[in-house]
Amino acid sequence: MSRKSKKTSRLVNSQHICPVCCIVPPHMLKEIAKRGTEEQSDWAFQSLTGSARLRGQRDILSLMTATTPAGEKRRTIYDASQGTELPGKLVRAEGDPPSSDPMVNEAYDAAGATYDFYHEVYQRNSVDDRGLRLDATVHYSSHYDNAFWNGSQMVYGDGDGRIFNRFTASIDVIGHELTHGVTQYEAGLRYSGLQGALNESMSDVFGSLVKQRVLNQTAAQADWIIGAGLFVPGVKGVGIRSMKAPGTAYDDPVLGKDPQPNHMDRLYKGTGDNGGVHINSGIGNHAFYIAATEIGGYAWEKAGKIWYLALRDRLRPWSNYARASFHMIAVAGELYGLGSKEQNAVRHGWHQVGVEPGFF
Repeated sequence: MSRKSKKTSRLVNSQHICPVCCIVPPHMLKEIAKRGTEEQSDWAFQSLTGSARLRGQRDILSLMTATTPAGEKRRTIYDASQGTELPGKLVRAEGDPPSSDPMVNEAYDAAGATYDFYHEVYQRNSVDDRGLRLDATVHYSSHYDNAFWNGSQMVYGDGDGRIFNRFTASIDVIGHELTHGVTQYEAGLRYSGLQGALNESMSDVFGSLVKQRVLNQTAAQADWIIGAGLFVPGVKGVGIRSMKAPGTAYDDPVLGKDPQPNHMDRLYKGTGDNGGVHINSGIGNHAFYIAATEIGGYAWEKAGKIWYLALRDRLRPWSNYARASFHMIAVAGELYGLGSKEQNAVRHGWHQVGVEPGFF
């Protein structure tokens, strides 16, 4: 089967199994609904139910736009004006001057940074590698506490102003969500259980790398926080996830405590969060952090390339952490040599989180 045929079959498969991919996991919103004020609880519940409703629209939207690539970088930003109809009113197209609205500019600039990252580092032409237009809608719904990729475009809420800031404020959030598009067109990873955790981890990895490249940070200099800047002052947390230290990103009276494990021994085995896709992504995230910091330098150059090539060429919808580690160790050996520093770092990263390579 050709690479093009593989990509087409994976896309068709993923369109039927992956729901709307949101940056804020349901367990965080449920904690707010349970612990917050009446107003906060209402906003969190609306965000939860809104995401569930959107899952029914995802397949139709992705099928409508997936076959119309622009062929080059083309960003189109819309404004929903606190409504829920997508895409909304066109407010900025590719090449237009900056808007007076910071959300419009942040969505535009971060989409460009993500496109440039994939194009300049990995020679990839947009999320589908065919120049898919990067559409985004800002000011979605009222006090909406999330951002998501719906299979065809990005959507950003304003946040509630009590816990969350606007969701365009963190470039890694935008890189994370657009990477769901890359995964959709490549591995098509299922969005449940350990396959879903791997899916979410891939988005965290490349979301963080987009931010690191924009800031010109080495692996040692990076904060490895996903969603830094999303919380308003007073919230006890640094972000929604920590790749360096999963389980430590927040500990707040309303949000609760970060539940992410950093080792397979502490794997979440419940049914919530699609079988722990956001929770258990901490395991894959920490493996990448260990590998990247052991290799050193700019993490997108070697560690990121290993992860990207595995995602593009080796992983399949049913791949879990064991399969991923098997392929990533192999890719590292092919790129940098058997027993190389790079291969040993990748092997050590997965070993440290309790994952041993296996093709099963």
